[in-house]
Amino acid sequence: MWLQNKNEIEAFLRKNVPLHIYSIGDLDDFFWQDTEWHALKEGDEIQALALIYTRKSLPTLQALSEQPDPMRKLLRSISDILPDRFHAHLSPEVGEGLKERYKIESCGKHYRMMLNSKHLPANIDYSQIIQLTDDDLSQMLQLYEDAYPGNWFDPRMLQTKQYFGIRIGNKLVSVAGIHVYSERYKVAALGNIATHPDFRGQGFAQSVSAQLCRSLYENVDYIGLNVKADNAPAVALYETLGFEIAAHYSECMISTS
Repeated sequence: MWLQNKNEIEAFLRKNVPLHIYSIGDLDDFFWQDTEWHALKEGDEIQALALIYTRKSLPTLQALSEQPDPMRKLLRSISDILPDRFHAHLSPEVGEGLKERYKIESCGKHYRMMLNSKHLPANIDYSQIIQLTDDDLSQMLQLYEDAYPGNWFDPRMLQTKQYFGIRIGNKLVSVAGIHVYSERYKVAALGNIATHPDFRGQGFAQSVSAQLCRSLYENVDYIGLNVKADNAPAVALYETLGFEIAAHYSECMISTS
């Protein structure tokens, strides 16, 4: 069933904040208009909840659950109203609910990581870090083109004032920002983190990411992120900041052909 009651949705998602941190953030008015929520209920109790985020040119389905059976059942029930092609985040085993109609192409195993301490490492150099604004947009887009091809970045996220970078000379060489941020719901998810290939190995990514976390903790209680499981350097970086693996999931391309 289609669900629109924010309080009801939040109550279910809060049962497992690490697993659902992105979806909790999407309850914020900043994101809400671009979301569709579908639930499987038993009586008045939600058994599984799926989110379709529609702002991207390619919609994204969030279908994360500790219990695969209810989520598979939910996905089967909504498969006829899903787009013909979309991106998906799927917990282990839940993809079976889509196989009758769709072809599933895995984009690899991912980790959901959570920052479990507000005490960041003491030896980080913050001296070169600047807060980024709309004036930096062109340099940010160039950096992503050079360092992170295929990265999805929504320029309106700069409105959150939660993007930080390092500039060497006149060149922006490292950036850290967010995919989700909500002061109302007290959650944030890091994203759009990149360092130019010519400037890697100097600790820039750690510095900008740490500064971002310091800034986020002024207004939120939970900070998470997604990372490919085989991206060992990124996983190691986040672990130095205090992030820990909270869940496994797969990112997939789903289509009818």
